[in-house]
Amino acid sequence: MSASLYALGVGIGTRNLNGDWLEVYFPAPMMDVSEELTAALSGAGYSGQAVHELDSDGLSELGKLCATVGAPDLWSICEAMVSSSRPAVLVMLDGDSAPASVPEAYLKLQLISHRLVKPHQTNLDGIFAVLPNVAWTSEGAIDLAELPARQLAARVQGRDLEVSCVDKFPKMTNYVVPSGVRIAHTARVRLGAYLGEGTTVMHEGFVNFNAGTEGPGMIEGRISAGVFVGAGSDVGGGASIMGTLSGGGDTVNSMGRDCLLGANAGLGIPLGDRCTVEAGLYITAGTKVAVLDADGQDVSVIKARELAGKSDLLFRRNSQTGRVECLANKSAIALNEELHAHN
Repeated sequence: MSASLYALGVGIGTRNLNGDWLEVYFPAPMMDVSEELTAALSGAGYSGQAVHELDSDGLSELGKLCATVGAPDLWSICEAMVSSSRPAVLVMLDGDSAPASVPEAYLKLQLISHRLVKPHQTNLDGIFAVLPNVAWTSEGAIDLAELPARQLAARVQGRDLEVSCVDKFPKMTNYVVPSGVRIAHTARVRLGAYLGEGTTVMHEGFVNFNAGTEGPGMIEGRISAGVFVGAGSDVGGGASIMGTLSGGGDTVNSMGRDCLLGANAGLGIPLGDRCTVEAGLYITAGTKVAVLDADGQDVSVIKARELAGKSDLLFRRNSQTGRVECLANKSAIALNEELHAHN
């Protein structure tokens, strides 16, 4: 075992009638756990890469242990869970390996949404196979096989059981609400999204898991899985950034700082800083681009992938010829400070 744990979380969750985990909520997940706490847990029989289910006695004892080693957040969480009838769990990760269970997967997703680690900085390989498809309802997570019986029981009792979605990933705000952000439609931000301070996600904006924004920024379009948007950048209404799950292959697409992806535009290559893609223009790796010099004269025609990661570029479509052009653009996009104030 390493000197200190990679990550740790005490959570409370939901299991189906077979005892299988559907989801777990971790109020205060931790990374880079201290050697003192790691040693104390090991001495109490909690060591290595493990998922420990906790009854009320186990929660009480764990809380006392955490209090003795200066971990008041974990102590208060354990104390709050002692009287609950819902299942509790201690998840310990001794390294950044792929999640092998639902509790491990939920801990990793919440590490991202709590801003303890950025997208691509923790291993989520195989997470789709680990997570069950769940009905997310007004009464919490329900196994799909158990949903009809629960719906009938609710109707018999004079209640309507609302099913808000059926998905492997819940909405982030049921688990984490980061500080300094605005989210107009919470169902459009999945757990595992990273929203930096000063981010605004408008009603039609969408942020997938393992993706997000450095902040500040205005998100009115789609940030697909794996995509990260730099500080001061805007994703316009109806715009979309191609992720690794939507045809991007192994390429990690991103936007640098102070960029603008215009309304209804699309991006299939990573951009550097201070770049603009005009409204309605979709740039993919294979798009033929005419590169222009400062005087607007043709320099060459290349595929857009050759411009990946470069800064100070303006992509536009020539309204007369229809060809895609690229020229230098050294004026950064200035965000409206009042609009992005989230105090």
